Amino acid sequence: MADHDATPVFQIQRMYLKDLSLEQPNSPQILLEQQQPQVDINLSMGASGIGEGVFEVSVTATVTTKVKDRTLFLIEAKQAGIFEIRNVPEDQLQGILSIVCPQMIYPYLRAIVSDVCTRAGFPPILLTEVNFQAMFEAQQAAQAQNGNGSGVLTSAN
Repeated sequence: MADHDATPVFQIQRMYLKDLSLEQPNSPQILLEQQQPQVDINLSMGASGIGEGVFEVSVTATVTTKVKDRTLFLIEAKQAGIFEIRNVPEDQLQGILSIVCPQMIYPYLRAIVSDVCTRAGFPPILLTEVNFQAMFEAQQAAQAQNGNGSGVLTSAN
């Protein structure tokens, strides 16, 4: 029975939209502008333990769209998931939390951002694919260079 207790476990408990905000601070006047807007997209990620072997992982997209120096719209969406991860070595746990979980969450976030843009009356913004493994490896390399070994990727642009 002891062998069964050591079996690695990875299960999605729940996916959910944790936070969503849309701002159009210069509407309706800015909607009459004919210029192509500038789009800035930032992504951040976070992971935290919420119980024994249970983790919340979130991916946040902040999309800022401007015409000249005025904001056309700003969307911030945070998609999260609760994952049960047990009996996994610590070095593998960091990769699961920073690569596997965000890869599962990200398609939901992409759909939400696109849908919010459309519902706000703008053309959809399609977030590009993200290589979470490359982001994690870059974070690990930066931590090794700085002597910080915390492991979990918490933000990326």
